[in-house]
Amino acid sequence: MTRMDANEEVILKDEAYAIVGAAMEVHSQLGRGFLEAVYGDALAIELQTRGIPFQREVDIPISYKDQVLPKRYRADFIAFDQIILEVKAIKSLGDVERAQALNYLKATSRQLALLLNFGSAQLDWMRLVLTK
Repeated sequence: MTRMDANEEVILKDEAYAIVGAAMEVHSQLGRGFLEAVYGDALAIELQTRGIPFQREVDIPISYKDQVLPKRYRADFIAFDQIILEVKAIKSLGDVERAQALNYLKATSRQLALLLNFGSAQLDWMRLVLTK
């Protein structure tokens, strides 16, 4: 499932489509019920198999008044050097997960995040765009 305002410009459409396809394959093979880390490992294999460039467990520095804070966030994946991927294995995506992904976008000045939830009967996913 995707949620996007009808007026939003479609950003990185083909890349997002490729990532969601990889996530659907992982969900198709594993189903639901595993821990988030298992889905992350499987998604890494699937992204690599499909030739989708990614980095895993990427530290995201947080700044406050031009000073980098000691605490850092960690994105599950950054694909195509532009799209933040957050892997979840929960009942359903909500405001907390949406806020987390939006904060990652703000901290990195990237525009697109995909929330991928493997905890439901079908892959639940959300496309979040940070407009400039």
